Amino acid sequence: QLVESGGGLVQPGGSLRLSCTAPGFARDYFGIGWFRQAPGKEREWVSSISNSGVTNTGYAVHVKGRLTISRDIAKSTVELQMNDLKPEDTGVYYCAADPMNRVGWDPGEYDYWGQGTQVAVSS
Repeated sequence: QLVESGGGLVQPGGSLRLSCTAPGFARDYFGIGWFRQAPGKEREWVSSISNSGVTNTGYAVHVKGRLTISRDIAKSTVELQMNDLKPEDTGVYYCAADPMNRVGWDPGEYDYWGQGTQVAVSS
């Protein structure tokens, strides 16, 4: 129900654009968040966006200024533009849906998850 795409291998300083296709969730006032999980580490919050109306966004401190989250209600997608990528950005990126439409960092607030897309930043 949530499908991520756009991952791949990129050199440091490069860019990727991740997409989360979420038919039904975009129209049903669900907030959408992006999380990532590096090998051997816990899943961590990256960014979130609320549904339409007054759109609220949030970013983790370590990505602020490099990542931009946006949503296209008509296409039922949420995208994450990632610029100036660093090796520490490597991991599996997941999108998730929050039925309470929060812009939260806690994975427990998200009830629905995609399968993830791999991002590798390496020279």
